[in-house]
Amino acid sequence: MADEINRQGELSAESRDKIIIRTSVVGILANVLLAAAKAVIGFAANSIAVILDAVNNLSDAMSSVVTILGAKLAGKAPDREHPFGYGRVEYLSAMIVSGLVLYAGITSAVESVKKILHPETADYDTVGLVIIGIAVVVKIVLGRYVKAQGEKANSGALIASGADASFDAVLSLSVLASALIFLYTGISLEAYVGVVISGFIIKSGVDMMKETLDDVLGVRMDKALSRKIKGLLNEEPEVRGAYDLVLHNYGPDKNLASVHLELPDTMTVAEVDRLTRKVERKIVEETGVFLVGVGVYSHNTGDDEAAKMQKAVREIVMAHDWAVQIHGFYVEPEKKALRCDVVMSFDVDHMEGVRILTEEISAAYPEYTVHVAPDVDISD
Repeated sequence: MADEINRQGELSAESRDKIIIRTSVVGILANVLLAAAKAVIGFAANSIAVILDAVNNLSDAMSSVVTILGAKLAGKAPDREHPFGYGRVEYLSAMIVSGLVLYAGITSAVESVKKILHPETADYDTVGLVIIGIAVVVKIVLGRYVKAQGEKANSGALIASGADASFDAVLSLSVLASALIFLYTGISLEAYVGVVISGFIIKSGVDMMKETLDDVLGVRMDKALSRKIKGLLNEEPEVRGAYDLVLHNYGPDKNLASVHLELPDTMTVAEVDRLTRKVERKIVEETGVFLVGVGVYSHNTGDDEAAKMQKAVREIVMAHDWAVQIHGFYVEPEKKALRCDVVMSFDVDHMEGVRILTEEISAAYPEYTVHVAPDVDISD
């Protein structure tokens, strides 16, 4: 089964790479042509706004090249040194793309300010304006296409490029508007439009970098995915609860997860083994997430006193605002031992929380040895 899943994963990855590369090539060709046309118009008309628009298109083409290289590297098969593959290389490529966009924005801002301080008169012609108008339409179509393909392939770099292309259409439209205003009123706004263009480019670069940094650092697991996985696990009749779900991301669509299941204390090791193998297969088929670690909590069965104690301890724990959840509760009456896990928010020092709860539960059950394990609030 694992081999079939791996083969399916490789086919999916191959298809995804083709989408990324094909879309990036389309972006490169379109942006190079637009950059060349705008550069000719910009230098002929002595227009800083048009020249900067050309530079912006050229940076987009460079970004697409980086995206292709990132996709090819990320698609390398796992090896001994990198057993989880090279998927995270895509985050690095997205970081490089955002750096290129940011550099283009800062450079554009500097040149625009120079033109404000030392203005030069532009000289537009009809053909140039028509080409800029066509460029606006091309960028709108390209932006929608690249973004749609990025969402299809779950590629952050493509989605960012698509959004950037849509911004470019607005910026090119502002260049066209400033040219028309100059032709009809004699008022030159192009240097100021260049500053506006620079601002948008810089903001786009910063936003892209922030999103990529979030991917690198790790963000909270998607709520819908978390609830779906826990819902699928809780469908099994033996499972009394699914907790401590942790997702480890090794690149787009490459997710490994671990979880704790609360099971009856009457289950044998063989039964637990059979169940865990079943849910591992179920989760990867339904969500594409590989459940690589399944821990077990024992649930008291046939013990009314334990049930009463669990209810009382839950009331003690949940009386605190920083206590998010209690689970893994188990009592061993013959050993006078009580244990539970408590999910705590980020508003409290976890060791201090453990101390407080241990003292309060021990006060309620002084004859028991109490062990409280802190859990981090990492998934919904």
